Amino acid sequence: MSEQQIVLASRPEGRPTRDTFRYETIELDALKADQVLVETLYISVDPYMRGRMNDARSYSQPFELDAPIQGGVVARVVESTSDLLTVGDTVVGMLDWATKSVVDAKQVRKIDATLAPVSTALGVLGMTGMTAYFGLLDIGNPQPGETVVVSAAAGAVGSIVGQIAKIKGARVVGIAGSAEKIQYLKEELGFDEVINYKTEQIGEALDRTCPDGIDVYFENVGGAIGDAVLDRLNPFARVPVCGAISGYNEQADLGPRVQSKLIIARARMQGFLVGDYGKRFKEAAEQLGQWVSNGELKYEETIFEGFEQVPDAFLGLFDGSNTGKLLIKL
Repeated sequence: MSEQQIVLASRPEGRPTRDTFRYETIELDALKADQVLVETLYISVDPYMRGRMNDARSYSQPFELDAPIQGGVVARVVESTSDLLTVGDTVVGMLDWATKSVVDAKQVRKIDATLAPVSTALGVLGMTGMTAYFGLLDIGNPQPGETVVVSAAAGAVGSIVGQIAKIKGARVVGIAGSAEKIQYLKEELGFDEVINYKTEQIGEALDRTCPDGIDVYFENVGGAIGDAVLDRLNPFARVPVCGAISGYNEQADLGPRVQSKLIIARARMQGFLVGDYGKRFKEAAEQLGQWVSNGELKYEETIFEGFEQVPDAFLGLFDGSNTGKLLIKL
């Protein structure tokens, strides 16, 4: 059975290009015991994947050269030799970027396609939503009336962070990079204030929107934006560090030293991985599902159509062109 996959063709120096990826035709093996053949429905592309393209120490193993790239995938079971899954089941897991794959049944998790669109298993009801949930609530711990600032606020994680902060009674300021995103955050998601970092001077904009300082900063981008926010932290502020996409393609991401800023504000700055909270995934999934069901939590998806669009979708992450979760539908 001939199918297509995408492999890492070269390790990028700086920003990836289409030459970073290579399409290959492969022959799939026959199923062994307790395996399934799955047909890909949706592929998730995420900023953290850029780090795995480097041959460097990180929190997860680098992608191997000339081997398939892996990421979050929603798929349909088309053949099964397992008692756990039957033909027609919808599953989610960390799978190869491929049109079809043969995997062990325990490598994927069955999802209920009747509860919500299956794409949400990669977004608001999946790792994206849980990243926002645990990072904001466990580390940020926003209190009613506090000011929460969110960078990359129209992105997959940031848009959920801001809404949860509003649910908890906080005042929310979002930072994004286009007039359309600013309108979306303000009018659709109910952010209190918004900043367009491409048209405004970030320090002046923060002074305007956060006159009483900043109590929680959910960090997604790093760089000059993060530097400006750290200068405006209130005493005992909390800074969950989810990502720093502004520096992912830089050979040397230089900036001011943060130690004195944290001491002055007596602030807590903590990096985290959603996998750290594995034992509490059920809690997060249930709460996120409830908020979506009752209309308190909205979500947006930017969807590319076709397996040939996967590289372009990934590269679009670094243009900031997506609103909400970025997916490819096969």
